[in-house]
Amino acid sequence: MAVTAVTSGGESTIREQVSPEEWEVRVDLAAFYRVVAMHGWDDLTGTHISAKVPGEPGNFLLNPYGLLFEEITASSLVKINLDDEVVLEGQGGYPVNAAGFTIHSAVLGAREDVTCAAHTHTVPGMAISAIDEGLLPMHQKAMRFYKRISYHDYEGVATNLDERERLVRDLGGNNAMVLKNHGLLTCGPSVRTAWLLLYNLEKCCKVQLAVEASGGTPIMPSEALAESTYKQYDTMGVSSRIDGWDSLKRMLDKTDPSYKH
Repeated sequence: MAVTAVTSGGESTIREQVSPEEWEVRVDLAAFYRVVAMHGWDDLTGTHISAKVPGEPGNFLLNPYGLLFEEITASSLVKINLDDEVVLEGQGGYPVNAAGFTIHSAVLGAREDVTCAAHTHTVPGMAISAIDEGLLPMHQKAMRFYKRISYHDYEGVATNLDERERLVRDLGGNNAMVLKNHGLLTCGPSVRTAWLLLYNLEKCCKVQLAVEASGGTPIMPSEALAESTYKQYDTMGVSSRIDGWDSLKRMLDKTDPSYKH
């Protein structure tokens, strides 16, 4: 991987080299990593969450490969471009995950409407990814994904850049995807929207596994009801003041505000 700009040092060094808009995204993205760790959805140093850099087409932020999610800060994030070149090293000089580059460069490079993308290897997510039926619209939360969730066949560890074309094709215009035999992916126009989708998708996977483990017969809604419920979610919107994201950041500020550093 080529390095076009090498920077080392602390928060002040990184912060002085980026715009206020980028720094705000860095803080939000670092918070996303911490919240994923707080919920137990991390996978040691594996998996990744990305965000585009405002005002810098083709540049995005990705986690430093080698840090746990609970260690990631705004300054440690790596700025990389779609050509697999490091534009600005994060504090500590860590590299990025090659599979992370493949997946996130595909999504961020192809979707102008997407600012943030997240990929996880949770137990419920991987379990749903390994069964034929995928995610079923058996309850209210799952109906928000009714016919709006994509599926991508497993091709091995995602280090082959040719896979990007198929990832983009399979995702289409949806903001959620099950990577078969692998895990989950969500994306959205902001960090908070990608987080909210991931939270709901994760819960949907847990509920489905609980229902199937119960041995009971699921009460499946009609297609018409599932579709109308999706449209309710699509049209009602959620105020940024009540979607829980700001509350989670306040919780981080109380327990460990180091993500902002």
